[in-house]
Amino acid sequence: MEVRRIAGALGAEVLGVDLAAELSAATVADIRREFLEHQVVFFRDQALSPAQFMAFARRMGKPVEYPFVKGIEGFPEIIEVKKLEHERHNFGGIWHSDTAYLDEPPMGSMLLAREVPAAGGDTEFASQYLAYESLSAGMKRLLEGLIAVNSSAKADVTRTREDRIKEQGGETKSYVAEHPVVRTHPETGRKALYVNIAHTVGFKNMNEEESAPLLQYLFRHQVRPEFTCRFQWRVGSLAFWDNRCTQHNPINDYHGQRRVMHRITLAGNTPR
Repeated sequence: MEVRRIAGALGAEVLGVDLAAELSAATVADIRREFLEHQVVFFRDQALSPAQFMAFARRMGKPVEYPFVKGIEGFPEIIEVKKLEHERHNFGGIWHSDTAYLDEPPMGSMLLAREVPAAGGDTEFASQYLAYESLSAGMKRLLEGLIAVNSSAKADVTRTREDRIKEQGGETKSYVAEHPVVRTHPETGRKALYVNIAHTVGFKNMNEEESAPLLQYLFRHQVRPEFTCRFQWRVGSLAFWDNRCTQHNPINDYHGQRRVMHRITLAGNTPR
């Protein structure tokens, strides 16, 4: 197995591994170690069936169902993330950490490319370790102990998934969860910023107007270019990212073209 970093901040390609094969315990441990070190890892040319995709996901964690979109036939934990030729909004097309509005947000997510546009449709990732570590000592003291309120009903993100919900006749239930603004990664012990523009609506015991100035600063700060990497998809590419210390943003620059991905979400724990 060979590992190649793709940016200074985070992200690495893992080469020489066939995820459709029966992976040894040592290989699984190696992948998991690189995942924790690089925060997001990428694999190329993985011709995985849904069953093989699910088998790999189960070696990395516990797949769980996404609350708004039904899974594909026979695999309720695999959802189709797609934008069709006539659509203008892409699914999750805003900087975010997946489902931060749940009491137990996911540990990680996996995305496997099935159809990609001729150009465009890249995904950016941002290290929330670096976002936190680069703050001043005074700002760190200010954020310590603050609790963020996260909602699935925030307007910007609901618009990016409305096509899929309408298509499937999905529910419109809203989820709200409170989590620390600064969380400690349960495996690495490093601290990371844990607010995001898609889901965070304010701070506990403050109204939205009072919360807005600080949140707007954090939203800008946490996706500075020097904290990011960018991944260009090909059919068969697979990304596996750590929701506890990253954000991601699928770039919506391929109107008139089709992009279809399969996604699996892995269960996490309550942020501390």
